[in-house]
Amino acid sequence: MNNSIRFLSLLTIVFITLLFINGIHKSDVESKTNTHENYKIKALKLPQDLNFAGERVPLENPNIFERMDRELLVNTYWQSNGLLLFKRANKYFPVLEPLLKKHGLPDDFKFLALAESAFIDETSSAGAAGIWHFMVETGKEYGLEINSNVDERYNIEKSTAVAAEYLKKSKEKLGSWTLAAAAYNAGNYGVSSRLEAQKVKSYYEVLLPNETERYVFRILALKEIMTNPEKYGFVFEKEDLYTLPEITIVKVDTTVTNLVSFGKKFGVTYKELKIHNAWLRENKLNNKSRKVYEIKIPVK
Repeated sequence: MNNSIRFLSLLTIVFITLLFINGIHKSDVESKTNTHENYKIKALKLPQDLNFAGERVPLENPNIFERMDRELLVNTYWQSNGLLLFKRANKYFPVLEPLLKKHGLPDDFKFLALAESAFIDETSSAGAAGIWHFMVETGKEYGLEINSNVDERYNIEKSTAVAAEYLKKSKEKLGSWTLAAAAYNAGNYGVSSRLEAQKVKSYYEVLLPNETERYVFRILALKEIMTNPEKYGFVFEKEDLYTLPEITIVKVDTTVTNLVSFGKKFGVTYKELKIHNAWLRENKLNNKSRKVYEIKIPVK
């Protein structure tokens, strides 16, 4: 009886050992697989007709090819951020596109605005705000009202007009839209002084600070990906994207002492009012100068 028990115990131990070894082997095989068999991280083929505002990207230059490849890879495989950009762009591109046309800017500059702010109404660590990421000093220099009560950097119509003015002056000074885009990051003096010192005339020839070195290539990458979403693995339906509601404009040329009460007159909450008028920074509109402001009211 004891011998039988010992024999069964030995068989059990051998069986468990075999299972354990098989489990280790299986685990080892799975670890070598590492990712799902259908998931592949592929090198990207750069399109040879890349351009910014009609200005060709010289991809035959190995350095330019490498820099463009880097930004295309980074923005293609940062999938969650990329998909969010598609969703937000569906809200703001239809607003931006006619404004850019109105103010004489190439349509590609909508991708600059996207690269700047990702279409989020947040102030950067450096103090830049609005979708065009204006600093306080620059905004005021170009006529935007910026104070604790009103900040027109958050007004898409007014800030786009200022961005257009700034960029057109940069293009006139520097000679190309590509350099104007670079100057939006590094400043006109920052770009022009380096062009002069290095005796070159192109963004693709001049050595700039690292952030500006990457800046235009990031804009180009966003343009390429968002123009060809399925080519880069982004698949979505129209209903997946974000939209802006229909709005009506209410013109105000007086003080508004309480925006909560003001909103209630039009059937909207304070939160809804601030979402669509982020330039209103307090729960009132002082308006001592009797200026005419346009307040957006979402239509229910």
